[in-house]
Amino acid sequence: MKSYTKYLWFNTEKKRQYINITHEVEDALRESAVQEGMALVSAMHITAGVWVNDAEHGLIQDIDEWLENLAPFKENYKHHRTGEDNGDAHLKNLLVHHQVIIPITEGLLDFGPWQQVYYAEFDGQRRKRAIIKIMGE
Repeated sequence: MKSYTKYLWFNTEKKRQYINITHEVEDALRESAVQEGMALVSAMHITAGVWVNDAEHGLIQDIDEWLENLAPFKENYKHHRTGEDNGDAHLKNLLVHHQVIIPITEGLLDFGPWQQVYYAEFDGQRRKRAIIKIMGE
């Protein structure tokens, strides 16, 4: 079995931003030359996440509104007693999770219809990264 690692760096313009990274994952897969296996994509920060879903603009807005309703920004999170102001970003991370695993079949990401990979930033405007780990034969 072989493995390949690639890091993606982000410094978003907005505090919350959703970035389609499907092409970057496909590039990493090509670079790895793995034909059968798995691709792990993981946000390396506890205020960011990764998901697989449709790349439709209205759905992205719906997801953003849903996350903000479930974990709204507010002043009185206990986490803020530490001097931070990103309690909501930690909760949003828990809702979307920090990583996904995508099967690789015949050298391609084995997605269902419409599936794309997104990096979800909940406390941006600073440098962060995600890891792509390709494993297989």
